[in-house]
Amino acid sequence: MNCHNATRLMSEAQERPLSITERISLKLHLIMCSGCHNFKDQMNTLRLMTRAYAKKKNEHHE
Repeated sequence: MNCHNATRLMSEAQERPLSITERISLKLHLIMCSGCHNFKDQMNTLRLMTRAYAKKKNEHHE
């Protein structure tokens, strides 16, 4: 697995469940690649921030 495939799978994981083979390959790549591991952490942070913003915005409009 290369970084391009790893980042693609991380993005796809937001939309669909990954297969067991995809999950294992991605986990192994993340163990070896600090850049992709950081990208995963950044994606998680952005997802949490987006959800918090949407929740706050929805509460404000109710």
